[in-house]
Amino acid sequence: MDLRDLRYFETIAELQHLGRACERLHRSQPALTSAIRRLEAACGAALFEKAGRGIRLTEAGRVLLRWARRMRFDVEDARRELSALGAGLSGQVRLGIVPTAAQFLLPQAARQLLAEAPAVSLRTVVGLVDGLRVQLREGALDLVVGTEGAPASDLVSERLAEDTIVVAANQHHPIFRGRPTLADLVAWPWALQQPGAPTRDWLDHTFDRAGLPRPRVQVESSMLLVLPALIAETGLLSFIARRHLQGPGALQGLREVPVPEATMRRHLVVIQRAESYLSPAAQRLVELLRRGDPGGAAQDDQSAMGAADAGDAAGAADPDA
Repeated sequence: MDLRDLRYFETIAELQHLGRACERLHRSQPALTSAIRRLEAACGAALFEKAGRGIRLTEAGRVLLRWARRMRFDVEDARRELSALGAGLSGQVRLGIVPTAAQFLLPQAARQLLAEAPAVSLRTVVGLVDGLRVQLREGALDLVVGTEGAPASDLVSERLAEDTIVVAANQHHPIFRGRPTLADLVAWPWALQQPGAPTRDWLDHTFDRAGLPRPRVQVESSMLLVLPALIAETGLLSFIARRHLQGPGALQGLREVPVPEATMRRHLVVIQRAESYLSPAAQRLVELLRRGDPGGAAQDDQSAMGAADAGDAAGAADPDA
C-alpha cells in the first residue's frame, strides 16, 4: 500500500465526501478515485458505500482507517525520533489541556521547561477533554492533560493530581449565615457551564438523585475560567475547582460553601497514544507536570476537613458574612 494513497483515504474518510476531499487535498477526483481503487484491490474489499449525497466507510473501510492512522503515526514518530537524535531538548510540543490544568499546572511547568530548553516551542490547545482526546487520536496533539475517563485501548494515561470541585460564592453571600444543605442551594441562582460539560452534568445529576430541582442557572458560560471572577462580583453560586479558593492562584473574595454531597473529586491525568513516540522535550514536560502540582490531593484533603469549621468561625464573628 502506498502511504500517499492512505493519506488520501484518511481525508476522504474524515469528510465522507469525495468533492470536499478534492478541495482539501488539491487533487482531482480521478486521482482520488484511483487511489481508493488501488487500496480496495490491495484489501480485496470495498472501502466506501453511498450514503445520501455522500459516502461512508464500510466495515472493511473502518478497519483500514484504524491501521492507516497507526501507520501514519509510526512514520511521523520515526521522523521525529530521527530528527531528535543529538538535538537534545528542542522542537515543538503540542499539548491539549483542560482549563483548570491550564491555569494551575501548566504555567510553572512551562516556565521551567523553557528556562531549561530555550529551543523548545509549546503549542497549547485549551478545551474539554472529550474534544482533546479526538485531536490526540487524530495525531494533532502529542499529549493531553485532562480529567480521568474510562480506559481506552489506544490511549495510556498517568495520574498527575487530584482536583476537587466545590460550590463557591462571594464571601458575603447570605448562604453562609447558617449550615447550608443541598436543599438550601436550590433557592439561589447560579452561574454554571453549559449542559454537557462534565462538572455541570455531575452537579445536575446530584440534585436529580436527591429528588431536588436542578440549579436555577442565571448565567451560563462556555468558558470555565470566567466563573470565579463572575461570582466574586455577583450573588450567584457556582461549581468550581477548590484551587480557585486557596494557594497562589486564589481569587480574593470567594469562599467555599461546605456541602459534602455537592463536592466532586476527580483526577487530572496526562494522556498519550499507546506506544507513541514522545520527544525528549515532551517527556521533560510530563516530568515537570508530574511534580509541579501546587494544590495537590493532600492540601485538598486538609481543606475539606477544615472548610466547615472555618465557615462556622467566620459566621460567628460576622452574622452578615
